[in-house]
Amino acid sequence: MLNAEARMKPEQAKNGFKRSQHLCSRAEFDAVYKAGFRQGGGPLVLFLLGNEGKRSRLGISVSKRLGNAVRRNRVKRLLREAYRLQQHELPQGFDWLVVVRPHGPMPLERYMKTLRELATTLAARWERRPVEAPDRPIQGDLA
Repeated sequence: MLNAEARMKPEQAKNGFKRSQHLCSRAEFDAVYKAGFRQGGGPLVLFLLGNEGKRSRLGISVSKRLGNAVRRNRVKRLLREAYRLQQHELPQGFDWLVVVRPHGPMPLERYMKTLRELATTLAARWERRPVEAPDRPIQGDLA
């Protein structure tokens, strides 16, 4: 039996969305929330945290205020697909967390556009952040 990537067309395989590209644990979600870098646009709020890897990871949080399970899952599927299709165009080396605000149905292209705009804006802000200086003793301190 062939694995999933072998059955895909070549252009689909390079745009896969593996488990290693997901934010999975509560601790990972909390770390991205606490990083403090966020940008809202339309029905989405995007949080960002730089990771030391070359590959970005995605987490999606959808509240019950959005609607029933069918509607919430549809929005999550659309967001995963929007990310998957343009993952190589988005800035790399980040953990992304998408929080969905209540809204009406939107087409995939709108999610793609919103996600791309928020991601490029946040990545640029991340690059401009002040880098903390390493702790070093002040001259004259003997401690």
